[in-house]
Amino acid sequence: MAAFALGIGNLVFLYVSYDRGGEGVQIMGLSCVSRGGWEGLGYRMVSMSDVHDELDGSPILEEVLGDALDKLKVFHVKLATEGEPRGLIGPRDVGIIWERHILNSAAIVPFVREATSKRQFKTVADIGSGGGFPGIVAAACLPDHRFTLVEPMERRVEWLYECVEEMGLENVSIVRSRADAVIAAVRGSKGGRKGRGAEPVDLDGNPIHVTHSFAVVTCRAVAPMTKLSGWTLPLLDKGGRLVALKGRSAQDEIVKAAKEISKNGGIHPRVVDAEVGPGLESTHVLMVDKR
Repeated sequence: MAAFALGIGNLVFLYVSYDRGGEGVQIMGLSCVSRGGWEGLGYRMVSMSDVHDELDGSPILEEVLGDALDKLKVFHVKLATEGEPRGLIGPRDVGIIWERHILNSAAIVPFVREATSKRQFKTVADIGSGGGFPGIVAAACLPDHRFTLVEPMERRVEWLYECVEEMGLENVSIVRSRADAVIAAVRGSKGGRKGRGAEPVDLDGNPIHVTHSFAVVTCRAVAPMTKLSGWTLPLLDKGGRLVALKGRSAQDEIVKAAKEISKNGGIHPRVVDAEVGPGLESTHVLMVDKR
C-alpha cells in the first residue's frame, strides 16, 4: 500500500493505492481542514483493470518505441493512475495517453538523433519539462544521449524524479529552475564568472551545475516563439538545434518571431510534419539551427 497527500492552501489531496487481487486499486479524494477536522469533499476509485488506452497492445507501440517500450509502459501506467489527479494530464487524456503524450513526444527522436549524429557529446536540454513531455520520453528512446530536464514547479520536479527512478533512466538530470538561470550558468561556463555577478542558482538556492552548452534543446507547448527563442537558443552550442513540438500555428509563430530568432543566433527556422505512428495523425515540429 502507498499513500501521499498534497496540500494546496487549505485543500489537501489524498491519494492511496493498494493491490487487491492484482487489480491495483487507487482511491483518490479531495479533502479540506475544517474546525471539526477532515471533511471529505469527494473521492473516486480507479482500478487498473478499468483503465484502457486505445493503443494498448497495438503493434504500433513496439514499431515506434522499440527497446524503449518497456520503460515507457512504466511511464504510461504512472500517467494513467496519477497523471490526472496530479494535474499533469486532462481527464479526457486518460484513454489516449499513448498517442497524445508518449508517441507525440517520441516524434522528435529522429530529429534529435539527426542533430547529434556527428557529435561526440550528445547533450539535450528539455525546457519546461512538466509531466515529462517530451524529455522523459526522448530520454527513454535515446539512452546514449544525456538529458537535462529544466522545470521550475516543485511538484512537477518531484514527479520527474519519481519517473526517472521508477523507469530506471540513468541518462537524466533534473534542474528546478527557469531557463534564464540555466542560460546564465551556460554563459558563465564559457567565459568564467568574472564580472558576471553571483553564481547562478536554482529555485532551491543550489548552484546550477551546467558546464556546457547543448547540442539540442527540446520543448513542448511552453510558449510562443517570440518568448521561446530567448529561452532556448542561447542554450545551444554552435551548430546546435532547437526541436520544439508545436501546434498548427507554428509557421505563423516563426513569422512573428523572426527578429527574436535572429537576435538569439537562430537560422533556418522551419516547420515539418512529423509522423507519430502508422495511421495516426502527424504532429508539427518546429526547428531552428544555431549559427
